[in-house]
Amino acid sequence: MTKKMNYKNLLIYPWLCLLPLFFHSSLSCDSVHQACRKLADRDPDLKYHFCVASLESDPRSRTATLEELGVISVMVTISNATNLKSYIFELLEDKRLDPYSKGCLRDCLELYSDAIDKLRNALDDFKNKHYIDAKQGFTSAMDASGTCEEGFMEKEGEASPLTKEDERFFQLCAMDLAFATILDKKSL
Repeated sequence: MTKKMNYKNLLIYPWLCLLPLFFHSSLSCDSVHQACRKLADRDPDLKYHFCVASLESDPRSRTATLEELGVISVMVTISNATNLKSYIFELLEDKRLDPYSKGCLRDCLELYSDAIDKLRNALDDFKNKHYIDAKQGFTSAMDASGTCEEGFMEKEGEASPLTKEDERFFQLCAMDLAFATILDKKSL
């Protein structure tokens, strides 16, 4: 009888060891939701569900601190801008586009190239807890989306093929800016 009991204990012991991991992962998942709730509450233009989906796209977010979520957010933004540049290159290959649209797309390409550089610099500032400088970088990078859209609007009847992408980039930059703002206030 004692041997059976020990055998049962041996079967249960590994599960007991794993139990804290299950609680930790659920708490970490909650931290993404809590962070996004905090960001969305501070910025009415920032969409809560967009924030959650963006952060959860990176598996590291499951165990990340608030500061690490901010870094993940910036890296998601840089990745988005890089993919957006590739998409613009594809659009520029379209022979059906008129010269005005191609000119706007080339301008957008340059804007997003500059934005990536600004985001990389802002990421360094963010990691070094220079939140004021990071916020300036995020704000400057964010302008790429609006300026890109404005280029298309200058010609009556011209529709931007990047409206959804520009809005997504804007939201991502707003997240980056909100993280830097919250952490800047937290460090005071």
